[in-house]
Amino acid sequence: MQPNRNRKIFIVVFLVFTAAAILLAVDMGRRTTAPWNKKKQIMRAIPVEESDSIAVVK
Repeated sequence: MQPNRNRKIFIVVFLVFTAAAILLAVDMGRRTTAPWNKKKQIMRAIPVEESDSIAVVK
């Protein structure tokens, strides 16, 4: 009976750990900007008006 109880505890701990790791990865993914979107993010955050040689922040 003891090995069965240990197995159940292991499965529960494994599932909780896996769920926590997945939630952490999803949260990090939402907060992180992909390298190919960084320029777009900067343009949305700080609109820049381009002139001949100087960028002017609106």
